[in-house]
Amino acid sequence: MLRVRGTTYHFRRIVPPTLRAALNRREIWVSLKTGYQNEARKRASLLHARTTELFFQTHLALLEPDALSRLEGLRVSLRDLQSVNLPSSAQETGSGPVPAAMPKPRTMKKTAKAPKVQPLMLSGALKRFVLDSPHASADTKKATQRAVELFLQAFGDAPVSIIGGEKAGAFRDLLFSLPASLGKRKSSLTLEDEAQRARKEGLPTLSGKSVKNHMMRLSALWNQLHQRELVTRNPWTGWNFENGQKTIRRSWTAKELTLLASASWHSTSVPDPTFRQVTLIAAYSGMRLGEICTLRKEDLQNVDNIPCFLIRPHTETGWAPKTEAGTRMVPIHSKLIEAGILTLKDTTDGPYLIPGLETSKQGTRGAALGRAFSLLKTRIGLPAEITFHSFRHTVSTQLRNADTNIREVWIDRLLGHEATHKSQGTTTYLTGISTANLQQTVEAISYSETAFANMTI
Repeated sequence: MLRVRGTTYHFRRIVPPTLRAALNRREIWVSLKTGYQNEARKRASLLHARTTELFFQTHLALLEPDALSRLEGLRVSLRDLQSVNLPSSAQETGSGPVPAAMPKPRTMKKTAKAPKVQPLMLSGALKRFVLDSPHASADTKKATQRAVELFLQAFGDAPVSIIGGEKAGAFRDLLFSLPASLGKRKSSLTLEDEAQRARKEGLPTLSGKSVKNHMMRLSALWNQLHQRELVTRNPWTGWNFENGQKTIRRSWTAKELTLLASASWHSTSVPDPTFRQVTLIAAYSGMRLGEICTLRKEDLQNVDNIPCFLIRPHTETGWAPKTEAGTRMVPIHSKLIEAGILTLKDTTDGPYLIPGLETSKQGTRGAALGRAFSLLKTRIGLPAEITFHSFRHTVSTQLRNADTNIREVWIDRLLGHEATHKSQGTTTYLTGISTANLQQTVEAISYSETAFANMTI
């Protein structure tokens, strides 16, 4: 039977009750000198054969007249067995069955010690099974690395075989106590100090969704380790994520939009005009931040004599819409045309429509704008429920409450949502929605005159 102590597997076998007095043992416990379950099983199989032979010889000795002298020799053999150094199973087994040989007497030369097997550390597992994997996507690598880095910051590196439910639970509790702004600004504080700061200042903390995402990345890594028998169980599954603060995004109010429009832009990494352009496009289209920031000049085209944004994959950079439904065309709102959006195609240098944005090391264009926007909204006192994504909520809410005759499937198509009703008829109809219907839908978006008074292209 296999047992784990620390990072090493051990062989344990109970001595039959009738032989315990003769061998002075209730059980046999031998270190297998490996942290790999597969190898441990093979070595344990060899020891099982040897202990079976030892029990048999002891039983025979008890039936002979000179049992006492025979038993002393068997006890010595048992002590040697418990200190035996096992070579690799391939060397021992060869191609045939393992003979049930008795352990060598003490006078014999001992076999050389097997080299100590180094345990697989968490940092090594990340590199081997995620970062170096040709099958893992860039998003998977980035998100898993972030989750592992947070764990390493909190608890340090450790063998994966000893990371269990206690550590997983402690990590979950720590995540729920960290500020929601973690990673959006430079900080020299430890994670524990960040958690204390969030408690003292009453800051919003990571949502259940964010905590769940980190835990799921670690769970996916552990699934690979478990399949390879490098760990005995996955401690990252089965957790509840409803105990933390839950921030529900909502639409902008007219007062909040006016406050945003009048705010001064202080970012040094993103120019003020770029912030205004991206904000206007989001407000009058409902497009995602990533979709806007990756627009290229050729993505602004006339379709059926209507100016449109074309949201589609860019094979040269590997960028693609979030979902299959995200590949679509969005007619350009008349307010954007009035603001001069069409002129960007001729006045902007480089391939992208929106100037002034850099691509991050992770390949994300607009990441700096997202961070700067979060800092701005915190500085001017906007609540946690308001994010850049709230423009998408606002557009969706406006269109679904519009008095004009706008169909639900038109809204879904404009925003890149999967159809609300996935019948064959709906799916077929979605592919046939005219550009004019989409233009009618986008023109239903409207704001008060003060909402974007200071924002021009």
